Amino acid sequence: MRRVVVTGMGGVSALGSSWEQVEAGFRSRRNAVRRMSDWDRYTEMGTRLAAPVLDFVQPAHWTRKQLRSMGRVSQLAVRASELALADAGLLGDPLIRSGAMGIACGSSVGSTPDISDFAQMLISGSSDRLNANSYVRMMPHTAAANVGIFFGLKGRIVPTSSACTSGSQGVGYAYEAIKFGRQPLMLGGGAEELCASEAMAFDMLYATSRRNDTPELTPQPYDRDRDGLVIGEGGGMLVLEELGHALARGARIHAEVVGFGTNSDGTHVTRPEETTMRAVMELALADAGIAPSAVGYVSGHGTATEHGDVAESRATAAVFGPGIAMSSQKSYLGHTLGACGGLESWFAIEMMNRGWFAPTVNLENVDPACGDLDYIVGDGREIDTEFVMNNNFAFGGVNTSLIFRRWP
Repeated sequence: MRRVVVTGMGGVSALGSSWEQVEAGFRSRRNAVRRMSDWDRYTEMGTRLAAPVLDFVQPAHWTRKQLRSMGRVSQLAVRASELALADAGLLGDPLIRSGAMGIACGSSVGSTPDISDFAQMLISGSSDRLNANSYVRMMPHTAAANVGIFFGLKGRIVPTSSACTSGSQGVGYAYEAIKFGRQPLMLGGGAEELCASEAMAFDMLYATSRRNDTPELTPQPYDRDRDGLVIGEGGGMLVLEELGHALARGARIHAEVVGFGTNSDGTHVTRPEETTMRAVMELALADAGIAPSAVGYVSGHGTATEHGDVAESRATAAVFGPGIAMSSQKSYLGHTLGACGGLESWFAIEMMNRGWFAPTVNLENVDPACGDLDYIVGDGREIDTEFVMNNNFAFGGVNTSLIFRRWP
């Protein structure tokens, strides 16, 4: 069993693409949610809210040939990977093209404009909008494939298209690939591009926030007055490395990945199950070989949906008791779906290393149905802890739990 460390982190989010930008947003307690006026044409959809990445620009060194196969979701994944590789000191290093590095990442869907083009073919019979790269941009594993091709990675590719656990399964399966000696280096994480179709998917379940005129006040994870989630977009990637390999090349180590658990509810496609949520946290703790009392902070999934918040918080309380500190970054960025596991892992590690943890914004009155936990509000919290946990839960009953250890 090999030890696995994080040597690079990168992300693209509605709050920015550097930790300094993201932390500034957290400390100001401002979210990135806004009213999407161009969604007014979707007359049967109740929500008009999202957290888009407004300032994303394709880097000037990306070529037209590279861009042909990349929809926005792949561009976000590639850019997050590029930032993570640069952070790890591996960008441009021939080592990563030698077969030593693999990739585990995913998204909820491929690039939706290309999906629309194929749908138009089925409706009209015309393929005028299609070209040789349309499927490559649409396919479920487009993010993983494009990251691998862009950087010339010849190791294993693990597509993790599992909705809201795509990013955390990406990190977890990358960790396992190294732990069990299959690769010395892996990229792990996920991405998602914003699309009204994803908002509509939740809107039809009455799970979206309708506070269209007050975007700054929603979503409200764990709050008794919440009215639903808000969709976001972005990409988050980590460079994972076998410890001996990292030490040999003098890499800076951000954290150690010590625990990963993933399971499935096996009951309902959209209704979360408290017992298996609890079980997945226990799996991660067992993998890490630590007691619940060793964990000082839990990064909650916190979507601001009633069933999700209640099941998750009760499961967390059952594992850790009322003293565990927890908050949700979705209160700032909305639900970034396939990206959230990668982004929230990055955030959790940065906060652990700095000893300051962001609050859940808009959490004014904890829902009495939620579990008895130490919900971080106000100006955040200073916590000195060696271990943090990041949890994510997805449609299909997919559950993940990751544990990171502060590097000495």
